[in-house]
Amino acid sequence: MAAEGAASGFVVTAGEFTKDARDFARGRNLELIGGTALAEMIRNARETLQESPPPQTAVSLDTAAAIGTNDVVPICPKCGKVMVKRTARQGTNAGNAFWGCSGFPACRGIRAAH
Repeated sequence: MAAEGAASGFVVTAGEFTKDARDFARGRNLELIGGTALAEMIRNARETLQESPPPQTAVSLDTAAAIGTNDVVPICPKCGKVMVKRTARQGTNAGNAFWGCSGFPACRGIRAAH
């Protein structure tokens, strides 16, 4: 956080944090998310997706940075998953970039790259 000048941060694990880790985070702008809380967050997100249609929005710039792109990452219009930048290998668009669903081949949602 200090190296990047971040005001706050999250540390997420599939396991649990030690007492020393919890003590270290206390009083700092650092939120620890352990395995139990992470599983609950995932469960809630899945339930929310099942209850509502996929959003027609883009992933935040923070998320885009976390997955290594400077672009705003769109959400698949068909299933709501994060999209991945790809390059067409064949056809009239061969060599051109586009956004394809990260759920491919189960989902074939696409968007034009800007």
